[in-house]
Amino acid sequence: MIRALVRRHRAAVVPGAILVALVVLAVLAPLVAPYAFDALDLARRRGAPSLHHLFGTDELGRDLLTRILFGARISLAIGLVSAALSAAIGVTVGATAGFGGGVIDAALMRFTDAMLSVPRLPLLMIAAAVLEPSVPLLIALVGLVGWMETARVVRAEVQSIAARDFVTAARATGARTPRILLRHILPGVVPTIAVALSLAVGRGILLESALSFFGVGVQPPTASWGNMLYQAQTTMSSEPWLGIFPGAFIFLTVLCCNLVATAVEPDVAVSRTLRR
Repeated sequence: MIRALVRRHRAAVVPGAILVALVVLAVLAPLVAPYAFDALDLARRRGAPSLHHLFGTDELGRDLLTRILFGARISLAIGLVSAALSAAIGVTVGATAGFGGGVIDAALMRFTDAMLSVPRLPLLMIAAAVLEPSVPLLIALVGLVGWMETARVVRAEVQSIAARDFVTAARATGARTPRILLRHILPGVVPTIAVALSLAVGRGILLESALSFFGVGVQPPTASWGNMLYQAQTTMSSEPWLGIFPGAFIFLTVLCCNLVATAVEPDVAVSRTLRR
């Protein structure tokens, strides 16, 4: 089965492996980091990349590679958990609207349209500034503003599948609504959910980075890729490595998420073709 998945999604193998490697490094950060998180090297403060510190050091003499590995735990956690939250909300809303139809569909979709019309970043900045910034809060906020696209595509897929003959036959045999949704409809929406989930992970990491860059995200001394960029903005001309390396990890992670989503998209097209 694994070999079949690899053959079918070869374009996703490399970016998927990179994402898995980043998650493993983040989980094992205390073991694989070259220095302790709070270790100071006062003799090499603001040091450029060298054999002692591969990514250089910051203004306090802290190893940048170590901070990136520990920051990956926060940034990836926010991206992954917020994506799962937004997917759960989006699938629930989309499936309910697509299968319920009528007034339910109209009400849920108008609410979704209203949420889509609200600029996300300003809303998140205001909410994070009013409330005390914390990792659980950021996960909740990012997840709560990222479900709308998933809801719309899931609704469309559910409506398409619900009109098929096998669903009509299931209704005729007396199958209840929960069984029809779980056994006959939602399995056909899995490729669409996988694409939305992959994109949501990258979007969550970018939103966390943006919030931290503006100073309303993860707060020091907790490290995240976003607040490392925020701290580096005043020294980019003299110590560019402080911004280049965290920015490169953000770019690499979001790019891999998008490449995985692109590789999975043909499954969505195939499933739609088979339903016609």
